[in-house]
Amino acid sequence: MAKTNNNGEAGFQLPFERPIVRLQRHISELESDQVEQGRDYSSEIRQLRSQYVSLLRKTYQNLTPWETVQVARHPSRPLVQDYIDRIVKNFVELHGDRCFGDDKAIIAGLGQIGTERVMIVAQQKGRDTKEKITRNFGMAHPEGYRKSLRLMKSAEKFSLPVVTLIDTAGAYPGVGSEQRGVAEAIAQSMFRMSRLRTPVLCVVIGEGGSGGAIGIGVGDRVAIMEYAYYSVISPEGCASILWRTGDNAPEAAAAMKLTARDLKSLDVVDEIVPEPLGGAHRNVTEAAGNLERYIVRALRELKRVPLDNLLEHRYARWRRMGKVAVASQDTPQPQHAEQ
Repeated sequence: MAKTNNNGEAGFQLPFERPIVRLQRHISELESDQVEQGRDYSSEIRQLRSQYVSLLRKTYQNLTPWETVQVARHPSRPLVQDYIDRIVKNFVELHGDRCFGDDKAIIAGLGQIGTERVMIVAQQKGRDTKEKITRNFGMAHPEGYRKSLRLMKSAEKFSLPVVTLIDTAGAYPGVGSEQRGVAEAIAQSMFRMSRLRTPVLCVVIGEGGSGGAIGIGVGDRVAIMEYAYYSVISPEGCASILWRTGDNAPEAAAAMKLTARDLKSLDVVDEIVPEPLGGAHRNVTEAAGNLERYIVRALRELKRVPLDNLLEHRYARWRRMGKVAVASQDTPQPQHAEQ
């Protein structure tokens, strides 16, 4: 786990953050010298803090897609449990798929967000090594999707909205997972979620990877945190297919249009939930507050819609998913090299 300072900023350093970290250390050194030596450095500190904020804002406003992926994977980025601890009241976790076992990569249960009572289904990666192993790094087995679907059906029965928080590199692709039907479990979850007679709200809070993400990602509204990403495959996986090496992951990330802004422009997501300056890992409390306000507002809007209309809108929303461009006959076609 990456260490954090008193401001909540992560000690883990991303490559593009080196100038920011150097400036931050300079400020800390001046503050220490001011206390130890009794000299007044307040003017210099104010100036450096202004430069720090300006540099941080400029850096995060101009992140490349690959840098956005790195932020989404930051070791100190808030996980599902961090958000549950801050915004969910009276959370009661529920376990088991009543078929095989309890998948700890999926956290699910009853709770209250704001004034709204909800069923929460979420993916938890784990913070330290022990928890990561226990949670299988947030990569669910088929029993995880069957557990989540069982609880979504219970939410439908008791007229409770469903809120899903997505943060996974993908469903677990191991032998046991395949033998127990992970593809079928994801397909069934998507199919049943599309027809749940209760509001369904989905938010990508970190990584939204492949079928593992969309397995709990079919809803009336799909939102994404500002520095999260959502894609059909990881940039490394895409690069290994196209270039036979993961070294081209930055190029793959740029081509895949996986950032929040790209996804919003392509109509894959409905809304972007803002993060604190410099990312959610710098101020978990503010990030949680932004997420809570969005969830409460979205649920209130969805609950005003009659159920029959809600299902019609959900169907129409997923029918129009994404935007594509079709080349005409007059469009120049790329020239392929001879084999």
